Amino acid sequence: MDRPIDFSRPRWMLCGRCTRQWMVDLDWIDRWEQSRESCPDCGVTCETETGPRVTVAPDDPALRNAAERLPWFHTSTHPDWPAEHFAPEESLSAATKEMFEQNGSSVASWAERQRAKALHIGTYEAAVHNMLRRISDQGDRGKQFYLYRVRLTADITLRDSWIADPGGLVGDVPLTDVCPPGVLATRYRNDHEDPGGLSLALGRSAIASTQRISIPEAADRECDHLWVQTAVAELENAVPTRRAKAHDLVVPLAQQLPVNLRRQFSAAVAFDEDQDTEEWATYTNALVNMVTAPELILAALDQQPIRCL
Repeated sequence: MDRPIDFSRPRWMLCGRCTRQWMVDLDWIDRWEQSRESCPDCGVTCETETGPRVTVAPDDPALRNAAERLPWFHTSTHPDWPAEHFAPEESLSAATKEMFEQNGSSVASWAERQRAKALHIGTYEAAVHNMLRRISDQGDRGKQFYLYRVRLTADITLRDSWIADPGGLVGDVPLTDVCPPGVLATRYRNDHEDPGGLSLALGRSAIASTQRISIPEAADRECDHLWVQTAVAELENAVPTRRAKAHDLVVPLAQQLPVNLRRQFSAAVAFDEDQDTEEWATYTNALVNMVTAPELILAALDQQPIRCL
């Protein structure tokens, strides 16, 4: 069972003051976040706690019992996510471990808290948005990312109703805080990526299988090859700098994307003067395709082996 992928789909708003619900587009939300829009009934803006907020669409397929049959997605820099034996302490430098000791903290206790955190999966749109945000805002530029398609166990027990986003921008929340005893996964309204879409907080035991591709997945279409070739030629002959030319090439690409992805995309593909021009152009084109041609990405996932957990 699949669900349509649409980064630009309308979103539902809910006013906390007058309870009005209505649909808007992403441009409206962009203006609303700048206090340039308000509730059409009571006039309250986003500046107050009771102001309008993006909410879950009443016809979201993940609200129904079909949630366990839907494909879910996740982006990660880990090639073995979710790891069977997660050892976060192995990523710490000797200096960091020493700092723990100097502060009277225990590396082992810290590692146990990391292992106790919930995993997060969501819509395809949320997974791509998360990756772009991490590259642009969280220091993950230059890292290899992977896209995972996730299937849940057939006998999974879901929390009865969805909850508000529990984890903030980085999603750090203990599993026991969101999944009561007997519950393996909890649906929550994602406020930061694919706003209003439902994501899942869950433990590893709720995942039946994954499929994985490396990002970017280069497309083999004539239009993609043509854009890459043209971009490389323009960069090689750029005046005054290749960075300025790369910026000019990125602007029309960013305009093809939804307004809530443009800044992160532009930051993610910012050009460094020492970069290989063909690698940059291929990477940039492939990131655009993840948003504008998701069918290519899903087809690539279809060709990957299924890893059963």
